[in-house]
Amino acid sequence: MTVKRRKFSIKKFALFIIVLIILVIVGFLGLYKLETGPVSNNTQSVTVTVDKGSNYYTIASMLKEKNLIKSEFFYKIFLKFHKPSDIDFGTYELNQAMSVAEIVETLSNQDNIKDTSVKLTFREGLNARQMANIIEDKTEIKAEDFLAKISDENYIKSLMNKYWFISNETLDPQIYYGLEGYLFPDTYIFEKDELNLDNILTKILDNTDKKLTPLKANIEKSGYNVHDILTLASLTELEAVTDSDRAKVAGVFYNRLKNGWSLGSDVTTYYAAKKAMSEKLTKSELNACNGYNTRCTSMRGLPVGPIANPSLSAINAVINPTDTDCYYFVADSEKKVYFTRNANEHQNIINKLKKEGKWIG
Repeated sequence: MTVKRRKFSIKKFALFIIVLIILVIVGFLGLYKLETGPVSNNTQSVTVTVDKGSNYYTIASMLKEKNLIKSEFFYKIFLKFHKPSDIDFGTYELNQAMSVAEIVETLSNQDNIKDTSVKLTFREGLNARQMANIIEDKTEIKAEDFLAKISDENYIKSLMNKYWFISNETLDPQIYYGLEGYLFPDTYIFEKDELNLDNILTKILDNTDKKLTPLKANIEKSGYNVHDILTLASLTELEAVTDSDRAKVAGVFYNRLKNGWSLGSDVTTYYAAKKAMSEKLTKSELNACNGYNTRCTSMRGLPVGPIANPSLSAINAVINPTDTDCYYFVADSEKKVYFTRNANEHQNIINKLKKEGKWIG
């Protein structure tokens, strides 16, 4: 009799657990349906801008702040269940009457991107003049106004309280454009009605802050300050293409710096003369002694400032250079870099490239 009662009790308990599980599932599904439904019946348009590098998960807090979703948690559960296609960066129009399913469907279709924004793309290694031309081409802002803004002493001083990486070195009177090298290359999206120099530069510098802050400790250990690192990275950016070549180029530059040599970098000469790399340099431009031209025989050490806006790859190469016994390098027409230990080896490589038709000097 006791055994039968025990079996009956176990069956009742098991049945209770099953019913409880069913109730929990039903309750969860009901709550899930409620929490992924529309926030309200308000169909007024809400503009949402998805930046490059964002995804459905990283924009969850923004959607919640704009009151477009009820719950970040259930929104993310929906994404786990449905696995939508990749999101395209741009500006979208959503509203509170849309369910999570409708919001995700809208964001997954690039045809829904609205022409209310301007996209500015600055590739790695562009200098301030090139960036200014892109801005003038894509907006109503004049290139000369952009260059004046990033060279304005009062403006730069105002930034020093906000950004740890901007220092008095950017105010050196020999520097062409104070924020050269500090404008991180990337794609930036701006609403047309908010497009002005302050907003453009704030967004770019916020991104620079985001990229440099994780490297702050390593920069401090390097023995060089941020300005020096960005300056050397800008040269490295333009002298080599691959990560491994850049790290070795940085190693060569450090060897020259430690031994009091001129860096002898052609890219600094072009920048000093304000010429494109495709243009010819005159003899006077090659020999000109100023704050940038490291080909000048009397120039020792780093240029007065960056000559371009370097990528994260170039910055990391300068922070973590390859240890090498080389003091020279040269690139061919196919961007392959050759490293040598002395002037004779260097000249032999140049002669070889000339014979092969790969010399670009």
